[in-house]
Amino acid sequence: MPWWGWMIFGALLLGSELLAVDAGFYLVFIGIAAAITGLVELTGIGLEPWVQWILFSVISIVLMVLFRKKLYARLRGSGVGYETGPAGETVTVEQALAPGETGRMSYRGTQWTIVNDSGLPFEQGQRVRISRVDGLTLKLDKIGE
Repeated sequence: MPWWGWMIFGALLLGSELLAVDAGFYLVFIGIAAAITGLVELTGIGLEPWVQWILFSVISIVLMVLFRKKLYARLRGSGVGYETGPAGETVTVEQALAPGETGRMSYRGTQWTIVNDSGLPFEQGQRVRISRVDGLTLKLDKIGE
């Protein structure tokens, strides 16, 4: 394939990943590999077509193995320093709850199911800590536990 064919192929792969298909960031690296193969052909080395395809395959695999996970996590995953949820925050319970008891409370503008995940009862108006979030349920502990 001529160098410009590889460049067009790479641009189509990059464009399809970025604009239309959410392929998990694989097509980006395959498109980059096609562009690199095109650049190798542009240098005038004149590789046989089967060697071009092997080069393209090897570059694709190497790029995906070395860079995909890190780059995908950086662009689409949770960034360093960002909170992933309300775990660790303190709230005021609006009702008394015995250990293991379930209730409802307003938090961040909506109603949540809450569970006393502590071994001690909560009094109405007591400040407690959200220990974890299980689906749409806030698990609460006493502060300092």
